Amino acid sequence: MKIIRIVALVFLGMMHIPAFAQTDDKAIIGRWDLNVVMGDKVRPSWLEVKRSGVKTLVGYFVAEGGSARPIAQVFFKDGKVSFSIPPQWERVEKYMEFEATVENDKLTGVIKASYGANFSFTGERAPLLKREGTPVWGKTINLIQGNTLAGWKASSTATNQWQVINGVLTSPKSGVNLITEQAFEDFKLHMEFRYPAGSNSGVYLRGRYEVQVEDNKGLEPSSTYFGGIYGFLTPNEMVAKSPGEWQSYDITLIGRRVTVVANGKTIIYDQIIPGITGGALDSKEGNPGPIYLQGDHGPVEYRNMKLTPITGFK
Repeated sequence: MKIIRIVALVFLGMMHIPAFAQTDDKAIIGRWDLNVVMGDKVRPSWLEVKRSGVKTLVGYFVAEGGSARPIAQVFFKDGKVSFSIPPQWERVEKYMEFEATVENDKLTGVIKASYGANFSFTGERAPLLKREGTPVWGKTINLIQGNTLAGWKASSTATNQWQVINGVLTSPKSGVNLITEQAFEDFKLHMEFRYPAGSNSGVYLRGRYEVQVEDNKGLEPSSTYFGGIYGFLTPNEMVAKSPGEWQSYDITLIGRRVTVVANGKTIIYDQIIPGITGGALDSKEGNPGPIYLQGDHGPVEYRNMKLTPITGFK
């Protein structure tokens, strides 16, 4: 009898707990593609806001470089959103405070750096990129053509250190990144690569989502290590070989869904990439984009790069 009375009191108490108004939060909850004005250039960025429990808003933020950074608390009221971000590296931090206004599904605001600089930005909701039906595969494209850099362009006007030697796309030292002249949407990509001890590279899908290429043999898997979608998706095991050995990726990207097979083992299967990774060329996620190879983190070689596009769905 005593137990029944206690349960009844608890139930009655719950009935009098006021409901938390969530309608206002819906204006900011979700994923946002941002464009940040930094001097005479526009840099891509990304934001996700979601609930933690009933009242608290948290999130993730991606700057123009680095991995996705957790936001401990996002404040939102009357169409105004704000949060702060601690330093990511032991250097002068570029981003510290974020303030914006949400109106008609658009973000407008400013990012305030700790050293006094302010960067204005705009944002819009990131597309879902859902695909329906069975893929129709097109003709396979060889991304490396003979012993030339045909079909590729450097990421800047600096000296291009990339060259093709006996069919191997080679970056003998840190320098510019390399980008395909052609843009792609959904596809599967086969590539083989080799790096010396301690080196680091990456392949960006649509120029926005980095699959990490790095000397990490023997380490625990991480989203920022070999085979990871940088800062977002962690492989289910570490399958990196020793430096100096040829290795392979077979990557399938359909909408936001990615599968990564590394050295013959499936390490990421049909997972959703939440947003752009640091170093992306732009934040226009609804558009096709190029294949982009990182060449500014150390020596690396690529060969047998073959891309098969999806031409439609049935």
